[in-house]
Formats: sequence, C-alpha cells, structure tokens
Amino acid sequence: MNDIKIAIIGLGYVGLPLAHLFATKYSVVGFDINSMRVKEVNNGIDNTLEISESALKRVVKKKSASGAGLYCTDQVEQIKGCNYYIVTVPTPVDSTNKPDLTPLYKSSETIGRIIKKGDIVIYESTVYPGATEEECIPIIENISGLKFNQDFFAGYSPERINPGDKEHTVDKILKVTSGSTPEIGAKVDKLYKSVITAGTYLAPSIRVAEAAKVIENSQRDINIAFVNELAKIFNLMGIDTQEVLKAAATKWNFLSFSPGLVGGHCIGVDPYYLAQKAQQFGYYPEIILAGRRMNDSMGKYVASEVIKLMVQNDIRIKGAEILVLGITFKENCPDVRNTKAVDVINNLSSYGAKIDVYDPWASPEEVKHEYNLTTYQLIPEKNYDGIVLAVAHNQFLKIDLKSILKPAGIIYDVKGVLERHSCSRL
Repeated sequence: MNDIKIAIIGLGYVGLPLAHLFATKYSVVGFDINSMRVKEVNNGIDNTLEISESALKRVVKKKSASGAGLYCTDQVEQIKGCNYYIVTVPTPVDSTNKPDLTPLYKSSETIGRIIKKGDIVIYESTVYPGATEEECIPIIENISGLKFNQDFFAGYSPERINPGDKEHTVDKILKVTSGSTPEIGAKVDKLYKSVITAGTYLAPSIRVAEAAKVIENSQRDINIAFVNELAKIFNLMGIDTQEVLKAAATKWNFLSFSPGLVGGHCIGVDPYYLAQKAQQFGYYPEIILAGRRMNDSMGKYVASEVIKLMVQNDIRIKGAEILVLGITFKENCPDVRNTKAVDVINNLSSYGAKIDVYDPWASPEEVKHEYNLTTYQLIPEKNYDGIVLAVAHNQFLKIDLKSILKPAGIIYDVKGVLERHSCSRL
C-alpha cells in the first residue's frame, strides 16, 4: 500500500479528522473550496476544534509530495495525482426539507475532471440508498469519459463522527465499508482498516452501507421524538419527565433517551433523505416523518412554555428581556449547522420579547451569516425576566443564574441539567 495517495474532498467536521488520521500513514491532499479554511489548516489551525493545533502541525506539510503527511489546497489540479478520492462534503436539506445533493454533485464534477483509470472514489456523505451509484457515479462517467467498474471504481464508507466528542474519535469508531465490486470492497476495507483501530465491517454492497447509515440517525430521531412526546404529556399531568425516565431506566432493557431539541447535520436531516427515497417507491413513511414533525415542533413548544411561565409570574411579555444560553446544535461544540435553538429564539421573538443569546463556543460571525442573529461571547451586564438554557455547555453549569435574574424571573432548562428546584424544565 506504499503507492497510495489520498485526496479528501471537503475539510469540515468530517473531512479534516479523516485527513489527519490518514496522514499519519499516507500521503494525503485535502481539498476545500474555502480558501480561508485551507490556509488555516495549513497553518495548523482547526476552527471546528476537532483536531488540536499540535496534532495538526505534526502531519501538515508545506507542499504536496510523497510520504506520509497532509497538504491542503483549494486548487483542483493539485489533487490530480491521487488514486483514492474520498468525498466528505455535507448533505443538507433545503427550506422544504428536500435533500440537497448540490455539494455531492459539485464534488463529483470535480473528480470527473481529474480521475484516471484504476482510481477509486469513496463517498462518506450521508445519503439515501442508491445515491452513490445513481446520482454521483453517472456525473463522473459523463465528465471523465471513463466507464464505471471498468476504468474506475467506487466505495461507500459512511461517516460516524460525533462533533465535539473527544472520546469517540474517528479512529475509535467501527467503520462500515463497501465497494462497487467484491474486489474493490476488499481494497476499501483494507485501506480503512489500516488506520481505524476500532476495526471495520465490510458490507455486501454500497446500497446496504448507505441504508445502514441513514437508519442509524433515523432510529435515534424516532426515539427522541417518543420522549419529546412523553415530555408534553407528562408536563400536562404535572409529572417530572426526567424522574420518570430515571425510574424506567432501572429496567435492564429500557433504552435511555432524553427530550430536547434535535438538530445538527445528521439526526435532524437524515430521516428526510430516507423518506424521500421511500416515496419514490410509492411508500409514505408514517413513523419516520411523524418523528421528524414532533422534533421539528419542539422549538415552538419550548418557547410557548417559557411564555406561559412568565405570564403566570405577571411578567409583561412585550419588551421582556430573555437570555438564551447556547445556540450550537449540541453541547461543548462550535457547530451551529441546523441548530434548533434558533427555533426557540425566533419563536420567543415573535411574542415581542427582546432576546440576548450567549454562547462562548459559537462564532458570532458564522451565526450572523447563517441566521442573521447577534450572539455574545460574554453575558451582557443586565438582569433578565427569563433565562432559557438551550444547550448544556459546561460553562453554563458554573453560572449563578439567579444573580442575573429579576425577582419574578423564570429559568427554563431544556436539557434537564440544572437542579430541579431552581428551574422549570422540559
């Protein structure tokens, strides 16, 4: 495997950790259309905070050359000499929740312009079953003039990275692999197995690997939707949902999930990919879409519960000052993609309240660009009528919230991490 040279297409939360891992053993060229991102990585800086500066600098090279290491570029011609192309671009949904494969299409076009005979293209982006061979491969064939499974080959190995998780890093998560032929499947599996210490699982086909990935997140989405519905029911009954879940968890086969906001680049998106493909086959997936509707409704529900509590305390809603703690999609992570904390903020604003958002992890510039919202990295010096803990960053657990709360003010804990007697919670 000494002749292997790998190109990683997309240097985000998935691509950079993978490029860093492969670069410890192989010659790797990272490609991204974001020239600023490329410059930062080449200087040892990862603003997603997935790879430390010291770890990144150990593998970064100043130029593309043979031997283990990572060189990053925004110039397509500099990945031309590779023989493995691994695509790690995002697969979002549009404003109507339909899959948006544009990043995959663009990446496939790029590869089609430079691929040569014998090369292997591996997709890691989460898609519906069939997308790799039905959507991406024809683009490469049309642009390159090469014949699939004759001149070039493909694999699919779904990403399982959990942003912000320093324990379950890419090398410590078992990797599903697959190939467009049995021989290519074995090659792809061998490549990943050489760097993944947790091991690999070779699926019998690309479609099986695609389906396995998309149901992982759909299953989690449905389970969280179930406990979100329980939270709504138990709140009406005056029962503490968290205490119910603790009691139920004493049974050996009870599956523990917590209610909350379900966003992010995977769980809040992937069910729509599977649902659309199912509908193309004439099947309307009731449970999958019902779970997504439930989880998509939680931002509005949280906002309405906060407003009810404030009304009960005789707080005038119009012009009321509310502090929202956290805007990233999960705790201790700067990722704001598809965050449902925005739904809480927008719904609270619709009641006429004035909202301040404090998040020491999120980039104010990115939040402004993505959502046109202003965020603070220090708590504004004022007292609030209401405080909503939307994300359980570690820093929030150290704040004396009552010291910044007006006498009649309320605290609402979406994540269930604060002391029960000090707040209301989902």
